[in-house]
Amino acid sequence: MTAYSWTPAKDGEISQRFVDANGLRFELAEINPAGGSDKLAICLHGFPELNYSWRYQMPMLAAQGWRVWAPNMRGYGATDRPKGRSEYTLDHLTADVAALIDAAQAEHPASQVMLVAHDWGAIVAWMFAIKKIRPLTRLVIMNVPHPMVALREMAKFRQAWRSWYIYFFQLPWLPEKILLRRDAAAIKRAFLNMAIDKSRFPPDVLQIYADAAQRPGAIAAMVNYYRALLRDYDMKAQAGDGKIATPTLLIWGEADRALNIYCSAGTEEWVPQLDVRRLPKVSHWVQQEAPEQVNEIMKAWLAK
Repeated sequence: MTAYSWTPAKDGEISQRFVDANGLRFELAEINPAGGSDKLAICLHGFPELNYSWRYQMPMLAAQGWRVWAPNMRGYGATDRPKGRSEYTLDHLTADVAALIDAAQAEHPASQVMLVAHDWGAIVAWMFAIKKIRPLTRLVIMNVPHPMVALREMAKFRQAWRSWYIYFFQLPWLPEKILLRRDAAAIKRAFLNMAIDKSRFPPDVLQIYADAAQRPGAIAAMVNYYRALLRDYDMKAQAGDGKIATPTLLIWGEADRALNIYCSAGTEEWVPQLDVRRLPKVSHWVQQEAPEQVNEIMKAWLAK
């Protein structure tokens, strides 16, 4: 099992284990509030992250009375990684989330279930909520647009040029080779070059992500998310009317180089119960770069 340094959490707050769900074994970080809870939060990370990216939010959520599960998604960390592009479609990824919720409910039934998601985890969470795969009481999304907004923006040059890497990832073997060369330097640069507050990504943190990407077969699985999205999934057809009735919080770092600020606009057309909080001078890596602000926003919203 990966030995992450779960700073700044105190000793014993966050534990790790494996959980079986949807035919796979998931590496899971979890934290339980004192006295237990019937509120469950599932935290879904993005690319090229890990459940480690939630290290600042997990103790805060537990302090607010939530039982928190943060899995390494399929292909990441020590979680199983099935082979083949078709194993990484959104149908599989949303089914993973449903199975994890079921596994958590089997251990301790929950009256409330919330998804907290960033980047690729947020793509999965949006579709999970749209398709109503399991009941959700709350949804927190960070720096990824609603699918209908994404389709709108991808049709415009102002976003299409920023998404060049998605098309580059469609090439065979070359993306994997470039991402892994020189101790996965490109993985480290993805965080450090995009970050505004680079002090949040010291060498030891960057190395955790680089080491995980260099596990056998990991980088191919990670890139297959993008390949399956373009080749094996019809987002427009699957999203239907795109409507989400679940109360939703959208947190957006305005200095995101990968997604323009318009990607956070117009979401209320599909999500009537929407709160939007934008953070100036904060990058795409919002929950790691501005954890104090993100945590205060979440605490206030959860208290409503």
